[in-house]
Amino acid sequence: MDMALTAEEAAALRISLKVAFWATLTALPLGLATAWLLARRRFPGRLLLDGLVHMPLVLPPVVTGYMLLLLFGRMGPLGGFLDDFGIVFAFNWTGAALAAGVMGFPLMVRAMRLSLEAVDRRLEDAAATLGAPPVMVFLTVTLPLMLPGVLAGAILCFAKALGEFGATITFVSNIPGVTQTLPSAIYSYTQVPGGDGPALRLTLISVVIAISALIASEVLARRVRRRVEGA
Repeated sequence: MDMALTAEEAAALRISLKVAFWATLTALPLGLATAWLLARRRFPGRLLLDGLVHMPLVLPPVVTGYMLLLLFGRMGPLGGFLDDFGIVFAFNWTGAALAAGVMGFPLMVRAMRLSLEAVDRRLEDAAATLGAPPVMVFLTVTLPLMLPGVLAGAILCFAKALGEFGATITFVSNIPGVTQTLPSAIYSYTQVPGGDGPALRLTLISVVIAISALIASEVLARRVRRRVEGA
């Protein structure tokens, strides 16, 4: 089988990588803050926040995509507001990044939260008793100790974003060169005669990228864990 990509297939690959990268990068600080809130704080509405964070895991992806369309479409309350500032999500690659980030967010938060809950609080207390302010304790003690979970969460979010289909196609459609990602391109090729070859090429690429991301996550997590344990 010829593995050379056509211009349209290469565009789908570029858009997928761009969408997954920005989805992960923008979700990272919010995921870290959410994991810290859920792991370390008790407040009214904590269970509700926990449910909202994990809701994309149990909702049908098309429902999540439709809800994003209602909120961030040009006529939606948030989309209309952001449109005044030139920020458009609907039927744009930025919307695909938003949908992918929402779908990968629960996996990122879960990995970070588990890692944070495993941090020995006595080390943080020791740093605090030496006079370090809370922010310094978090940056110099907590964050390095939970770094394997942060890396694992980021990679899981990236892999999920790369394979996202249902919410993305509902929110931003399937426009070649604009919002068409690898999954939506594969879907398109399977719907037309003679599309088996391109669909198989993009499927193999998706599998290779996903496996590479998971292996990279495990290798990075092990290296960081050894460094932290050896410190």
